[in-house]
Amino acid sequence: MADIENPQAPPAPRTARFGEGQEGRGARRERGLSGPRTSALGRLAQFWRDVRAEMKRVSWPTANDVKNTTIITLIAVIFFAVYLFLVDRIWTFLLTQLNHLLNWMTGA
Repeated sequence: MADIENPQAPPAPRTARFGEGQEGRGARRERGLSGPRTSALGRLAQFWRDVRAEMKRVSWPTANDVKNTTIITLIAVIFFAVYLFLVDRIWTFLLTQLNHLLNWMTGA
């Protein structure tokens, strides 16, 4: 990093690639920088360990939260179904009437 006292000083040379040395072993392993390659079975076991660790951190909704969001979703679906049905019926009626009017005007 450049010297704060001398803003004209060139930046210090970089000794590591971006992100290296600043993170823990877990983050390096996730990025594939953990060292020698492991077997497929070892990678699968590590994957399942990582899945189990991540699932412990998940914040699961309560049964009441699930019930409330389900009710809200059902109400929204029913509302939009009725709305779209009515809009469809209105447009059908209007276009039918327009068709009758055009046929009457042309004398067909």
